[in-house]
Amino acid sequence: MTTPDVTARGPGVPGVPGLPGAGVPEVQGSTAVMPTAPTGPVPTDSAPTDSAPPAATPGAGALPQLQPPGFSPESARRDIPILHRTVNGHPLVWLDNGATTQKPRQVIEALGAYYGAANSNIHRGAHTMAREATQMYEAGRSAVAQFLGAGSPDDIVFVRGTTEAINLVAQSWGRANLGPGDDILVATLEHHSDIVPWQLIAEETRARVVPIPLTPEGAIDQDAYADLLSSRTQLVAVSHASNVLGTVPPVKEMTALAHRYGAKVLVDGAQAVAHFPVDVQDLDADFYAFSGHKLFAPTGIGALYAKPEILQTMRPWQGGGNMIESVDFTRTTFAPVPHRLEAGTGHISGVVGLLAALNWFTSFDRDAVAAYESALMTYARQALSTVPGLEVLGSAPERIAVLTFTLTGQDPAGVADWLDRDGIAIRAGHHCAQPALAHYGLESAARASLALYNTSEEVDQLVTSLRRLQEAPEEVR
Repeated sequence: MTTPDVTARGPGVPGVPGLPGAGVPEVQGSTAVMPTAPTGPVPTDSAPTDSAPPAATPGAGALPQLQPPGFSPESARRDIPILHRTVNGHPLVWLDNGATTQKPRQVIEALGAYYGAANSNIHRGAHTMAREATQMYEAGRSAVAQFLGAGSPDDIVFVRGTTEAINLVAQSWGRANLGPGDDILVATLEHHSDIVPWQLIAEETRARVVPIPLTPEGAIDQDAYADLLSSRTQLVAVSHASNVLGTVPPVKEMTALAHRYGAKVLVDGAQAVAHFPVDVQDLDADFYAFSGHKLFAPTGIGALYAKPEILQTMRPWQGGGNMIESVDFTRTTFAPVPHRLEAGTGHISGVVGLLAALNWFTSFDRDAVAAYESALMTYARQALSTVPGLEVLGSAPERIAVLTFTLTGQDPAGVADWLDRDGIAIRAGHHCAQPALAHYGLESAARASLALYNTSEEVDQLVTSLRRLQEAPEEVR
């Protein structure tokens, strides 16, 4: 299968012009080409007012290293319509990227063009539009394989997101391979979606879930991890980047050590894929999962990579259409992987949007983006240190731009509400990672999470608003 180009940029689905006069997608090899569709004005919840946004913190501003060669955040911002709206009379400052990222116009236009010109079910239609939709869907699979460094598109299973991917592995591979006395090692920093599925399957198979502790800095305790590994270990579940602490564990080294004991390794890449390049073959991961909506793509679409020799052994988790070869009341034969694990009609438009998102995202110099985000995070930590009573959780040496913090005398939900008045969106709560917060004796915290389109000026607005909160009389809060 031809691998699609995921580097070019342009209107619609980047780098590929629409088929002139036809109004339907052009298909080149396995790469679907969507026509463009104009987008209207971006809606706002309130008209712009004369009130100015919060003033920048005195002395704060962009550092020279925030403009590395080959990348400027403005080159990304101009493609994101929602970043040009106002909230409560202020320009939107979107610092909730860990929950979901905003979508470039190329993704929005690709969805409209698909539904306006190419909507059809896939894999089982003889007509032209069914063939075109199928080619677009499989082009998306090829793009994901290339993006993750997988050996083949057939190593990629489409799912609703990371949560469904992990549940699929637990219910298909786990049910067949876990038994009484087996250990599933799960890092304490994991999202609930990488804890609860293992608890459920462990209860069913009489295996046990064993937490891997953290160091005071919020890194995985590698000595404790090595001590916990044994012949009983069947699986290690670890995030490539923490959604609360930003920690980036040494996944490659952890995987190599687990493999010495014959254990498989599942990597939750939900927070990682938007921040640095991933090569699943270099990691030697047995499973790797991510969600499209944290990668500038639509909600409800994600992907699971699995090594082909493992994927071949996995029985269906769900049954129905699209995953069979033949059915009668005496015997059913299943389709080959990956289709065997994709029962029913898939999220076709979601795959079209994911393909457009990958085209857009990979058009930027990934190393330059990573350097920019690293510099922006350093700037943000320095700027936040000027806020009285603010403490950022976690100080692991390798981390993504996630800043979870507490503010003396302030409830995290109240902090988020205050910032929202200034048009600044952050997240507050337990972040679906209660064990990680419990490591710091907390039940909730506030979180600002950055992406390639955020700027040092937005960080300044965050800091200024937080300083105003600390100085404000209680009756004003």
